[in-house]
Amino acid sequence: MHIRPATPSDLITIMPIIDDARLIMRENGNLTQWINGYPSTEVILNDIDNGHGFVCISEDEIVGYFCFIAGDDPEPTYNVIEGGAWLNSDPYGVIHRLASGRKARGIARAAFEFAFTKTATIRVDTHHDNIPMQNFLKKNGFEYCGIIYVNDGTPRDAFQKTIA
Repeated sequence: MHIRPATPSDLITIMPIIDDARLIMRENGNLTQWINGYPSTEVILNDIDNGHGFVCISEDEIVGYFCFIAGDDPEPTYNVIEGGAWLNSDPYGVIHRLASGRKARGIARAAFEFAFTKTATIRVDTHHDNIPMQNFLKKNGFEYCGIIYVNDGTPRDAFQKTIA
């Protein structure tokens, strides 16, 4: 699998992948994440315009999308965590809006492997009902750290992993 920065012309392929990912969530009992049109074309275009949008390519076809941001404080909603604590206060990267359709497997693994080439610490949050993502995170060495609240005030389970 190959990762490259997303471009505005990729939107025509990214948005159906987002729709597929939303449908997969519903099929797995996650009924309230990515509702009311989120993430919208405008959100994805904002990721791309800010240099944070990436596509996963398999056999010359876009099969996944994610937003990756790294720095000293790339996610302000992570500044308050309840019921636990982050593993450290190191600069970190965060992955948001990870989406894969049904055309390829290994999108999450590819996205996180890419992110770990940019930073040694990754923090991520997911909806409590997103069991497939939680299972992926736990299987890949991420530790549950507590609960954060996203901008709309809803809770998310927070995870972190640091590599040496």
